[in-house]
Amino acid sequence: MKIKIFLLSFLAFTLFTYAQHSRESDFNFGWKFSLDQKKDAFAKELNDAQWRKLNLPHDWSIEAPFDEKLEGATGYLPGGLGWYRKHFALDLKSGQSAFVLFDGVYNNSEVWLNGKKLGENPYGYTPFYFDLTPYLNKSGDNVIAVKVDHTRYADCRWYTGSGIYRNVKLVVLNSVHIPIWGTYVTTPKVTKEQATVQIETKIKNKLNSKTEFTLVTKILNEKGKQVAKNQEKLLIDGNKEQAFTQYIHVKNPQLWDIETPNRYKVISEIKLNGKTLETYTTPFGIRSLRFTAGEGFFLNGKETLVKGVCLHHDAGLVGAAVPKGVWARRLKSLKEAGVNAIRTSHNPYSQEFLDLCDEMGFLVQDEIFDELDYPKDKRLNYHDRIKDSITRGYTNHFQKWGESDLKRTILRDRNHPSVYQWSIGNEIEWTYLEYRYATGFWTDRKDPQDSGEFWGSLPKFTPEQLKERYDKEVKGKYLLEETARRLNAWVKELDNTRPTTANLVIPQISHVSGYADAVDLVGYSYRNLILPWAQKHFPHKQVTINENPGTWDDWKQVIEYPGVFSMYMWTGIDYIGERDQKWPEKSGWGDILDLAGFKYQGFNYFKSIWVNKPHISIGTLPIKESGFTVDDITGQAVPKNKGSYKWRDSNMHWNYKKGEPIVVEVASNYAQVELFVNGRSLGSRSMNDSPERIFRWVVPFEEGTITAKAGFDGQEITSKIKTSSAPTSLKITTDKTTLTADGYDVAHIIVQLLDKAGNEVKTEDTKVTFDVQGDLKILGVDNGAASNIQNFQSNRLTTSQGRALMIVQSLHGKTGKTKITANSDQFKSETISISTKK
Repeated sequence: MKIKIFLLSFLAFTLFTYAQHSRESDFNFGWKFSLDQKKDAFAKELNDAQWRKLNLPHDWSIEAPFDEKLEGATGYLPGGLGWYRKHFALDLKSGQSAFVLFDGVYNNSEVWLNGKKLGENPYGYTPFYFDLTPYLNKSGDNVIAVKVDHTRYADCRWYTGSGIYRNVKLVVLNSVHIPIWGTYVTTPKVTKEQATVQIETKIKNKLNSKTEFTLVTKILNEKGKQVAKNQEKLLIDGNKEQAFTQYIHVKNPQLWDIETPNRYKVISEIKLNGKTLETYTTPFGIRSLRFTAGEGFFLNGKETLVKGVCLHHDAGLVGAAVPKGVWARRLKSLKEAGVNAIRTSHNPYSQEFLDLCDEMGFLVQDEIFDELDYPKDKRLNYHDRIKDSITRGYTNHFQKWGESDLKRTILRDRNHPSVYQWSIGNEIEWTYLEYRYATGFWTDRKDPQDSGEFWGSLPKFTPEQLKERYDKEVKGKYLLEETARRLNAWVKELDNTRPTTANLVIPQISHVSGYADAVDLVGYSYRNLILPWAQKHFPHKQVTINENPGTWDDWKQVIEYPGVFSMYMWTGIDYIGERDQKWPEKSGWGDILDLAGFKYQGFNYFKSIWVNKPHISIGTLPIKESGFTVDDITGQAVPKNKGSYKWRDSNMHWNYKKGEPIVVEVASNYAQVELFVNGRSLGSRSMNDSPERIFRWVVPFEEGTITAKAGFDGQEITSKIKTSSAPTSLKITTDKTTLTADGYDVAHIIVQLLDKAGNEVKTEDTKVTFDVQGDLKILGVDNGAASNIQNFQSNRLTTSQGRALMIVQSLHGKTGKTKITANSDQFKSETISISTKK
């Protein structure tokens, strides 16, 4: 028997190339693109000489001008039908196969190689790959063609982007190999002294014969030092894929958590006759998760409160094709504000984004769908009520593609230590009308939008009565609770180490229909009011907050109620879209950062709540915009109603009309704050008088300096804002002075108006033109304003709050020094330099 196995292995040996090679290579460079191509363009012999040359990732929608005639739901930017083509040569060795791996194409994509169709992928947010081998020319020219049909461009409730907007890789595999996403690394037992690492490795044998091989599995720490190893001789039948499980112990593990995100790598080697055939790398982290109803969430055994934000996947002027460095800048600011978790609203994100979350220490609620069996209205949310061709979305594909899209997402993302929950859907109840009517709040069957007093009220009925009402409702073809159970089962088939969740917007019905029980834990959407009701009637179910406006009241639920461990504010950063008939507003909703990544005063507000360090900061608002009035006797700010305490971003300047009543809002984590105007005390405010932890004074404006002070004698902290005078100069800065010449690295160039004393001027603006002399690509310009409809794809714009942003990107292989000059007709030009190195 041993002799037979040896002979089979020897025969297989002659088919392999033993030289160690990289399985994956960058496939982003050297593409051609046409948005004008009207006919099919997949034929190999098609003349594409005049097509535009570009590198990926690419989003063509963000390159267009904003247009009021287009849909505000997707930010007044167009879709269309685009074609991509790439010519390439690939010399495969005997027994090898080649795959193209797309991390995301928006959307309705079809892929051809040398005129032969490989397949399609309708959903724009999920990764997919195709085998190139059957139609590959082993020598000479190959042409891959990708059709992207985004003519139904308002097919989401937010800006989606258009095109091959995420990375593409070429994957070359041998006859015996680990398939794409073929490893699954978990840490079932973790202590300070030792961690058990379980590695499930899939091996595929494309040979007809049974093959013996050695699977060598090494674990490396962040410094590249080997900390553990396992080696086994294994046997696999011909034309078979099989999973092999290994257990490796790591002594004194460095755990991954939000404060110290330590990472490891699994290096999987397939060896034949002592020589390495293939090497596969899987980054992972060692950490444990525990969720317990009534107690909360425990990361590595430590109770952890989740300070989360919802995000959409665009990043302002770069659209949906977001360079890693753009996300890094934004995530760094969120981290500084105390954020430790991201909800990927409402779809899977890019591989690069999750890599950054692993590296920077963010927990990720990985959300997959916004609609399932029935569509939402893309312009107005809730259920679909305006039917036209451009707003048809993913529901058209869900029945056929839902399982595949979900499973591909899980397979790609399940080794990321940052991913700690899977969310199967967002506010899905809106598309099943029976959920509304069963509450007793929606009473007009002809007007399913009339919610009565639903938002400010407790449930009208007991759970038993609600169940009876729901059972009597006429249902459609699909039941949400049945669909949710299917999705949950698909997730558990691939990963049972993380809980599933969903964002419930009509939870009193979801609890009795079976929907809430179809997932492991549930998060409420803007329904804090009924959290105590849920804990009383459903104590077995862990309930938390998956979406909320972002107020002190939201955070109070987390810190005061046992088991409610998370909140995710809507949203951490401005995003394009959800602006139906709001022209010229094309973006908004951000609490911490605007569309350009500039900080709102909300950055300071949440920092004062979430960061355990002394904080004080000042915001100002004219009283007419504040939601407050002034008490004639005490002079203090009086709320007009409960809504006055909802957080609104205040200005970060002290420039108003003389005598104009201004509400000064101080965010601080001190119990008492004193305010001064030009050195004159206006008295102190106490946290007892600040229900949402904002200290307020009403001050008639006078030029000079306002100062907020807190703390004991000798340990005071202060914050100051000075009245700025007329602008006299520009200041130009960059977050990087050196870039890597890889075609990906970016720098953020910021211009700010200054007065003669060096104060930032935030109440006047100017036109700025950027001149770039050197080998850097201008990705675009923005000023962060929600109503800014100047072209992103430009080198000139008018500032907002006296500031502007330009993003530049390195060119592949181009090194040297680039001079960047900011020019204005009103002020002296200012220049900085950026070096680009290999």
